[in-house]
Amino acid sequence: MPSNSSTAPPSMSPATKDVIARVRQMIPPMLEKFHKGQLGRVGVIGGSEDYTGAPYFSAMASARLGCDMSHVICTPTAATVIKTYSPNLMVHPLMRSSPTSPGNPSSSSSSSSSGGEETDPSHIANRIIPLLDRLHVLVIGPGLGRDPLMQKTCALVIRAARDKGMPMVLDADALQIVQRDPGLVRGYALAVLTPNVVEFGRLTAALGVDELVQDAEQKAGGTAKVEALARALEGVMVVQKGARDYLSDGRVTLTVDLEGGRKRSGGQGDTLTGSIATFLGWRRAYLDGIWEHGGGLREEELVGLAVFGGSAITRECSRLAFAKKGRSLQASDLTDEVHTAFLNIFGEVEDEGSGARL
Repeated sequence: MPSNSSTAPPSMSPATKDVIARVRQMIPPMLEKFHKGQLGRVGVIGGSEDYTGAPYFSAMASARLGCDMSHVICTPTAATVIKTYSPNLMVHPLMRSSPTSPGNPSSSSSSSSSGGEETDPSHIANRIIPLLDRLHVLVIGPGLGRDPLMQKTCALVIRAARDKGMPMVLDADALQIVQRDPGLVRGYALAVLTPNVVEFGRLTAALGVDELVQDAEQKAGGTAKVEALARALEGVMVVQKGARDYLSDGRVTLTVDLEGGRKRSGGQGDTLTGSIATFLGWRRAYLDGIWEHGGGLREEELVGLAVFGGSAITRECSRLAFAKKGRSLQASDLTDEVHTAFLNIFGEVEDEGSGARL
């Protein structure tokens, strides 16, 4: 049986401790003066008939970590299922899949007068884009699938979110959108990409930098590969997941070397996207100055610190869950460990401006 020592705070290298101390400064304390929504409003776009777990895991990771409001924007058939998972999430059945795709309520034989609108990505996106004004951060991709209508709709939403200056985390099938049109995110410093090994290779191939990235890895190793991809995207934050997580925007690179679990079940990346999103929501709270924090962090470093925080939480969730479940570990086991992982790594901020741990 696993021992209780699995819940003890993880060991950290001096470099990791230094970064964690800086991340802690952007975490809001729990103050009576705050009102609903100030500590983060996150939206997850994804979820189709075949993939309902991924958006749920992402949105719940955000909620468990401490964002105030967690939304899921998905297809109607996915919404019906996701609503049964948790009443804590706000679920919006605004996405549509192609008429020939499973789960689309508007079939090609439908006599509804709205049939044309239901297959028009611009019309569908125009129902979603007004919702962005209610959000601080957008996660796109968990459970999205490769349906052409959904992909085209998301491309329009990504463009609108960028125009609004909204931070975005793109994962899974949203990375296919980037592969087809890298210009959607190129040069956008508030975009975060979290590809797995296969998706990382597809991105470098789509950008035509395969040889450049491989050459960088062979010559320098370590973080050179993720740095080369981030530079090709002109400042987008890229996460290279592995035994260590490497995070880079091409200028600044951070390494998350906390121990994780050894089971690689599907869905663990969704905890990562949701956790990063909450930290990006706290970035907004920090910049808005909703508490007295002393302003010790530069705005340009906050995205990197947010991604580091989300990666650290996910790795600690994986470590804790694996200690309890071993090879039977599933993605939902990480969700159950989010709060403990947060306390192990960051503790609680004692009061305004102190950055002290309880």
